[in-house]
Amino acid sequence: MKSQYHAGITCIFFSEFHPEVGPRLTYQVPGECISREEFDILSAYFIPKPELLDKLVTINVWGKKIVGCPVGITNAKYSRNALLFNVGFVCSANTDVAIYEPIVKKLARYLVQIEVERGFISGEESKAKIPDILSKLLYQLNHEGQCSLSVDESNTIHLKIVNPNAQAVAVNDHHVPMFLTNADAFDDHRWDLVTQQILPHIDGFNHVKTISAKAGLELSVVKICLQNLIAYDVIKIIPVFQYTNVYLLQPDINKLHDDPQLLRDCIKYVTLEGQRVPSARTILQLYCGLGPGTTVRDLCLRHDPKALGVDERNLIQFGVVRGLIRRLVPHPVLVADYSRKKSKPEDRYMQGHLDIDEISCKSGISQEDLETKIQSDPNIHVCWK
Repeated sequence: MKSQYHAGITCIFFSEFHPEVGPRLTYQVPGECISREEFDILSAYFIPKPELLDKLVTINVWGKKIVGCPVGITNAKYSRNALLFNVGFVCSANTDVAIYEPIVKKLARYLVQIEVERGFISGEESKAKIPDILSKLLYQLNHEGQCSLSVDESNTIHLKIVNPNAQAVAVNDHHVPMFLTNADAFDDHRWDLVTQQILPHIDGFNHVKTISAKAGLELSVVKICLQNLIAYDVIKIIPVFQYTNVYLLQPDINKLHDDPQLLRDCIKYVTLEGQRVPSARTILQLYCGLGPGTTVRDLCLRHDPKALGVDERNLIQFGVVRGLIRRLVPHPVLVADYSRKKSKPEDRYMQGHLDIDEISCKSGISQEDLETKIQSDPNIHVCWK
């Protein structure tokens, strides 16, 4: 992160419409990045007409790129019944400011929220804190790619630079989110209230639809929050765990032998609490026991992982997240049979495009019952992908 975003932001500014003097550049860190003459020429873009409020405005001029988000708060308590201000970044002309645009907009919304709740910008004493906030933002975003700043006892600004070129990961009903770091050490207070409702239900086993039901939130809202957590490298999507799942070894399984730290992390994660620590040979033997035609249940019957001090669920989780194994997913295909007297509701999903997890979520039939139906119906064939 440091090497990718280091020193990308030259300056952070705060401008406002003063009821007596009009548009003014109130604060900028560092000072003199934008001269008074430059600001006077561009003031109509810093504090624009109402049509451009709450929209990103980028100016490419004089070897600089200036990206801001002018906003307005309408209220009779303000002079002229409105408070207009703009906050934004100044970068060099060859900088791709696309990575900063979401941050500028989010920062503007933070300031609007703090003003509405606390009168932070309209109060002269509290507004005097803005230069210090801008200075810390500039340093942390340039050196760490993210920041977390406490404005007062009840408001904190959280920002992070996310690569816009990274493809958004699709989150479906049957997907299972899993933390990439220790969930116990995770600070959920960094996130908005909706995300905080979701976090306790992320355990590497609950799928998205279950999380939505347990958190009491709309499915679409949960998916958006999870996509945000994926973008911030907090979670990863893994397949639903079932003892009937089949897994294949991947080339990276060799890293367990070549990378001592990876092996230590694996042993720590899969060891059952209160049990003796399994050997590297045991871990590799269990992973190598997976393959086409072998379910997790088959593996457990043959090797009894718990007797070896291994939690088989965590073994599979670790392998999937680290790319040591991948799931071989069944896709049911219904072959037309005109002698079949009556079609079943789930038949419409069995065209080979959906896997068994998706069909289970869409039809409301448990995966176990669905597998029984598939096995007992000679007209349904399974394509493994």
